[in-house]
Amino acid sequence: MRLDKLLSSLGYGTRKDIEFFARRGYIKYKGEICKDATKKVEHEDVLFDNEPLDHPHGMIIAMNKPKGYICSHEDSGRLIYSLLPDRFASRNPKLSTIGRLDVDTSGIILFSDDGNINHSLTSPKRHIPKVYEVTLKHPLRGDEQKVFASGTLMLNGEEKPLLPAKLEIINDTLVHLSIDEGRYHQVKRMFAAVGNRVEALHRIKFGNIGLEGLEEGEWRYVSMDDVLGSES
Repeated sequence: MRLDKLLSSLGYGTRKDIEFFARRGYIKYKGEICKDATKKVEHEDVLFDNEPLDHPHGMIIAMNKPKGYICSHEDSGRLIYSLLPDRFASRNPKLSTIGRLDVDTSGIILFSDDGNINHSLTSPKRHIPKVYEVTLKHPLRGDEQKVFASGTLMLNGEEKPLLPAKLEIINDTLVHLSIDEGRYHQVKRMFAAVGNRVEALHRIKFGNIGLEGLEEGEWRYVSMDDVLGSES
C-alpha cells in the first residue's frame, strides 16, 4: 500500500499531512528515512517518529472501562473513545466497541475496526462467556443458581427464555455471573426477575480476556486467539 494511504487510514493525518511528515524526516521505511509519501510499503517495516505503527485493519483492543464513560461516538458526556489515542478517532474503518457496557458499569470491554470481528464476538451462536462481578442490594434468597442455570428464566417483556447462566457465590450480596448472551441490561434484569437489585456491576472477563495488568482507563492490543482461547 502507498505510504500516505496507509498512514492516513490509521489516523496519522491526511495524505497532505503524511507528505509533510515524510519531507520532515518523521517516517522511516526499513530503517531508512523515507521522504516519498507515494512509496509502496509494508506495514511492519514502517516507523513513525521512530515508533512502530498502530495495528493494521482488523485490530482488537481490550480496555478496563471506568464508570462514568459512555460507549458511544456521539452522545454527550464522557465518551469511552476519549481514553484512546486521538489518532484512533480518524482511523478508517472506524473503531467501535464490541457490544456495550452501561455508563455505570466498569470492567473489560473490547474494540475493533473490523465489522466481521465485531459480529463474530457478539453473536450468541459463539457462546462466548462474559463474566460479571455483581454487588447486590439484598442477600441472595437461595435458589438463584438453580434458576439461572435452568435455561427457562424469562425476562420481563420478552418471549424467549435466557440461555443457562452460571452463578458463583462469593458471599450473600457478592456474586460472579457468567452469561453467553448480551441482551439489553441483561444482568440487572436477571436479578430483578428474582426479586433483587444490582447495586454495582463490573465485567471481569470477556471470553479469555481478563483485567490483568490493566488499570482503569488503560488498554492493550489483543488477538482473536486471545479472546477465544482453545475455541479458535
